[in-house]
Amino acid sequence: MRSRLVLVVLLAAILVAALATLAAGRLGVGPADLLDAARGQASTRTLFVLERLRGPRLLVAVGVGAAFGIAGSLFQTVTRNPLGSPDVIGLGAGAGAGMAMTTLLAPGSVPAPVGAVLGAGAAIALVHLSTGLGFASPARVIITGIGVSAMALALTQYVVAVALRDASSQLAGYLVGSLNSRGPEHVATIALALLLLCPLVALLAHDLRQMDLGDQLADALGARAVRTRSLAILLAVLLSAAAVSVSGPISFVALAAPHIARRVLAAPGPHLTASALVGALMMVLADLLVQQEGPLENLPVGVITAAVGGVYLGYLLIHAWRRADA
Repeated sequence: MRSRLVLVVLLAAILVAALATLAAGRLGVGPADLLDAARGQASTRTLFVLERLRGPRLLVAVGVGAAFGIAGSLFQTVTRNPLGSPDVIGLGAGAGAGMAMTTLLAPGSVPAPVGAVLGAGAAIALVHLSTGLGFASPARVIITGIGVSAMALALTQYVVAVALRDASSQLAGYLVGSLNSRGPEHVATIALALLLLCPLVALLAHDLRQMDLGDQLADALGARAVRTRSLAILLAVLLSAAAVSVSGPISFVALAAPHIARRVLAAPGPHLTASALVGALMMVLADLLVQQEGPLENLPVGVITAAVGGVYLGYLLIHAWRRADA
């Protein structure tokens, strides 16, 4: 009962935040305008805002947040690391390095989202090969991922500081993640990824619940821990790569969303649906801030998630230390 109530509240919160995003500001589209659009009687201005400006941006925010939330929940479940996320294994840093390299080597020829996906794929492939066990060992995956992240970050810093002085300001927006100038093609990309990958995640959900019991018990119950872990990390990587391709490497959503979902549900388990909804709500609220809030206006949305996520990570670390000392 509690879980259903929480999901309903999260859906309602997303709806309220979405309506505020559409209605706020000089170009706002109010409820009456939305009703006219639903009846096919919308004005040209309303259609322009919904189809070109705020509508695609809002849908991308929801899709990206959901993808990051599910990816973070998958990763934390199978690694049994509450501070884990796809970023830990180098996906975000690899995406940034990919964008930097394609901007350097093929300026104007290769779109930044393509460079991001190529960089993220290369980073994950390097982690997979470097562990010697693929994704079978969570400890090796995390340690290797930290090393790959450091190398990718160093490459990005070199390209920005030395080779791309003139283009560095534009590249900086990509590197922190942004929802500016999103269009229907970005909505289609993240929607297609969710439609294809979420059913596979749902098929894996039963085995994921067994992973909380440890590898030996999971194997005894038929979950096949190594296979489940590898599939879950692969799905997390694909969801994150899809999100990165339309928004850039937005930080901390994949880390924080599963934690918040667990806290509001107050129950064990991966909580994939709740993590998706929390991630979507985080992205919509962050985007609302950067669209309407004075000093934050027009900032890349990744700046907000990084700031809030950094504070939340500090809280988690302090809470963990206090529990360890108690």
